[in-house]
Amino acid sequence: MQTANTNPTVKVTGRHLAITPAINDYATRKIEGLHLDYPKIIEAHVIVGVEKYRHRAEVVLICSNHITIEACEETDDLYVAIDAVMDKIARQMRKYKTRLLRRHRPRKNDVRHLEEQVLHPEPIEMDEHHEHTVVRTERYPVKPMYVDEAVLQLEMSTRQFLVFMNARNSRVNVLYRRKSGDFGLIEPSLG
Repeated sequence: MQTANTNPTVKVTGRHLAITPAINDYATRKIEGLHLDYPKIIEAHVIVGVEKYRHRAEVVLICSNHITIEACEETDDLYVAIDAVMDKIARQMRKYKTRLLRRHRPRKNDVRHLEEQVLHPEPIEMDEHHEHTVVRTERYPVKPMYVDEAVLQLEMSTRQFLVFMNARNSRVNVLYRRKSGDFGLIEPSLG
């Protein structure tokens, strides 16, 4: 009897470093060894690199429920860096699960199913006195979530901000990290 393959897709890439089968197998085994039931890992990207004598390992996990967990570590040995980043990822996953279970309380009748949207930047009109131009445009998926879920998502990430659709009012919000370590919320309003 065959069972379905539940292992996540693992991609290992190198920066200034050729990925050998040994490195690929080691990183893949470490990802598959994360025995946590939640959040479910859908896809994993391991980025390893070397600069002078410093070895860096970075992991980005794409999990169910639009959760992205990121971590990185830098040491003087590549395998130690991979081990350290995996320990950090496991801690973040446990922390996420614990905080979600503690904070999650049933919502009253205001649960709405919203479709994920992508914001498209509008072209900027430039006057003749303005010299700045847009040099890079990114498409950013906007996911519906509550503010407390957005805070958890940003805590698990190395990013400085998160754009999301507020599930309470169906408006685009921006959550950002403040220098104090707290978070700020931008709620655009018309007028």
